[in-house]
Amino acid sequence: MMARDDTKRYSPGELEEKVARGDYAPTRPDAPEIELGEDFWRNARVVMPPGKKSIHLRVDADVLAWFRARGRGYLTRMNAVLRSYMESHKQDRT
Repeated sequence: MMARDDTKRYSPGELEEKVARGDYAPTRPDAPEIELGEDFWRNARVVMPPGKKSIHLRVDADVLAWFRARGRGYLTRMNAVLRSYMESHKQDRT
């Protein structure tokens, strides 16, 4: 399934005009509203992502093409797949 390209780009001036007209909301109108209770905040913790490291990585051409075809951020998505794999195999360290 191809990623939908629904990203809209605005200059800072265009955003200021939208805000002045009342046409800009930082949240989608159909976004669900949720209440975060006391339990959530009591158990919440700040988690900082680990730092990134630049490497040279060789991957199969078709794998790279598949990720690239899904648009901008393909390297971030590739990293997320690798992270997911790593997390699912952490208990294998016996």
